[in-house]
Amino acid sequence: MLLANRVAIITGGASGMGRSIALMFADEGCSVVIADIQTAAGTETAQEVSKKGREGVFVKCDMTDLRQIQDMVDQTINRFGKVDILVNSAGGVTPGEGELPKGARGGAGGIANITEEKWDKALALNLKGPVFCCKAVVPHMREKKYGKIINISSLGAKSPPSPAVDYHSAKAGMIGMTINLAFELAPDNINVNAILPGPIRTPFWEPVIAKAKIQDTDAFFNEVATRVPLRRYGTPEDIAGAALFLASELSSFVTGEIMAVSGGVPLPTYREF
Repeated sequence: MLLANRVAIITGGASGMGRSIALMFADEGCSVVIADIQTAAGTETAQEVSKKGREGVFVKCDMTDLRQIQDMVDQTINRFGKVDILVNSAGGVTPGEGELPKGARGGAGGIANITEEKWDKALALNLKGPVFCCKAVVPHMREKKYGKIINISSLGAKSPPSPAVDYHSAKAGMIGMTINLAFELAPDNINVNAILPGPIRTPFWEPVIAKAKIQDTDAFFNEVATRVPLRRYGTPEDIAGAALFLASELSSFVTGEIMAVSGGVPLPTYREF
């Protein structure tokens, strides 16, 4: 097993990519702490981890509340005595508020519709929370001279598919955080890397689909697949596989890496042979 006797914290582990990472890690021998605000889904994911023969624990944790983050890490240490792996998977787009000014472009995520509240919420969830999760686990990793930190950013940080200046800026900040922490923590044998998911079919897309009043979800994702060089949309398991590589000793000489898992996006989708 690639992660035998390891302990991982996975934020946002109740659903989507975080859930798939938790289950794949459990298959490889890892005990998992699911940190999420979704109590029912988080508890169910933890139970699925336990069914695989590893210990699964759910801790309700709001990633915008620094006290809850520290308490979640303290609970992990009290239970397991260590934390080997941190996956910062929690995140999301902040809904737009109000109407756009006349003639404005870019939709709810465009610069014309940014408010201070919307900006602060996006950065708190997608950047501030992950930074302070790292701050909370690093002393324990330094003590053991071992650690793997995996930050789930977004391909939109580099190649935005639509205007979402708050969300994409926060995810770009995760790239900078990853590189800086990789440099700082390398002497402590702590690897820090980031994954940039491309078009992955997860509940993340449900508000987008609902707002667009799309009735056929399958048709929506099949159309997305036509824009991907590999000619399919991604699955949460695609991200979990990359996370497993970065969490295991297969990647022991990899740190500061920004890995796109996107089916080839933004490569051209048409080539003349």
